[in-house]
Amino acid sequence: MNNRRFARTAGWLVLPCVVAAGLLAWYVTRQPASPFEQQQATSFEPTLVSRGEYVARVSDCVACHSLAGKQPFAGGLEMATPLGAIHATNITPDREHGIGAYSLADFDRAVRHGVAPGGRRLYPAMPYPSYVKLSDDDVKALYAFFMQGVQPANQANIPSDIPWPLNMRWPIALWNGVFAPTATYAAKPGQDALWNRGAYIVQGPGHCGSCHTPRGLAFNEKALDESGAPFLAGALLDGWYAPSLRQDHNTGLGRWSEAQIVQFLKTGRNAHAVVYGSMTEAFNNSTQFMQDDDLAAIARYLKSLPGDPQRDGSPWQYQAVANTPAQNPGAHTYATRCASCHGLDGKGQPEWMPPLAGATSALAKEDASAINITLNGSQRVVAAGMPDAYRMPAFREQLSDQEIADVLSYVRGTWGNNGGAVDAKAVGKLRGHTDPASSSPIILHMR
Repeated sequence: MNNRRFARTAGWLVLPCVVAAGLLAWYVTRQPASPFEQQQATSFEPTLVSRGEYVARVSDCVACHSLAGKQPFAGGLEMATPLGAIHATNITPDREHGIGAYSLADFDRAVRHGVAPGGRRLYPAMPYPSYVKLSDDDVKALYAFFMQGVQPANQANIPSDIPWPLNMRWPIALWNGVFAPTATYAAKPGQDALWNRGAYIVQGPGHCGSCHTPRGLAFNEKALDESGAPFLAGALLDGWYAPSLRQDHNTGLGRWSEAQIVQFLKTGRNAHAVVYGSMTEAFNNSTQFMQDDDLAAIARYLKSLPGDPQRDGSPWQYQAVANTPAQNPGAHTYATRCASCHGLDGKGQPEWMPPLAGATSALAKEDASAINITLNGSQRVVAAGMPDAYRMPAFREQLSDQEIADVLSYVRGTWGNNGGAVDAKAVGKLRGHTDPASSSPIILHMR
């Protein structure tokens, strides 16, 4: 009697478990719907291919999918994750290793939803939570460019280093269900066309939040548009601190005009700063190629994002230094190693040698950018095909961890800067996990 009762109870328990398992299997393997399901295209008008090339520039596809000295878009870039290293894939029209066999619908699902043919989930290092906002027209143009404007590369993809079972991809579907939006960008009726164009580029193809928005415990961006206060509020990523793009006076764009934002994106420099770190690659291959009206739209949108004085602190004001204390080792190093370019007064030589007085890297509590560029120097900036003549040199061989900590503590505590002192241990940690910047940047000549 008890055995029969146990069997019946077990049966009732097994049934919902089977149903739940079936629903889970369906959910994690389902293919998202695409508006291009019935569309087949093998050739495209040159104007559409050209438009797709521009969308690829705005989307900065080269940043992850190309390596210096290799064929464009052949993949291979190593990206560190908390679980292990992954490598960007070949996205040329090679049919064996690339995306040559992708239909337009396959391409759409991969770009906007992170789902490859067969239901394989892409790691969210691919910024599909941003690319999902791409318009149908831009996706079709992008597909035309990659299929007809890019040369196939017979380059095999590199497997990830993530061990089993952490490399199972079906849980990404659950992550997507919680953190990834599913809709394209919808214009805000209360804003004008210029603002909406800027919002579309920043949130969608430009995927600015991938670097500049802080992430949660699940490595999700804490906000994906202006409705969330963390959106573009600054984030630590890969040994660099991507500053706030909001109207924060100290750590953001509060002191920048719209014209200065446009100038920075178009030329790589302005009176406040010169591109460095990851932004150098974005400038070299993306922002400088954008149309002037698109740059103006980005500037208009960014200037509309309010800052947070509570997070940002009291507005920075320049404070002159009468005499440099000789007994201060950081001040001595600054005077002998840095002042020839950045000036004893910290004001630099805009727009070529950036000021350190009031610099974001000297006001942000995160000191990674200041340490990284001092250790490893800056990558060469190439504007309008012309490499710059002034680069921040690498000091990893000239200065010890303590000397770098001392000079950065001096910079971050002088001229009104209040970023805070730098610990030699933090310098040593980044020294062991970073490499000197290459003097040969990746410059992609698409066609």
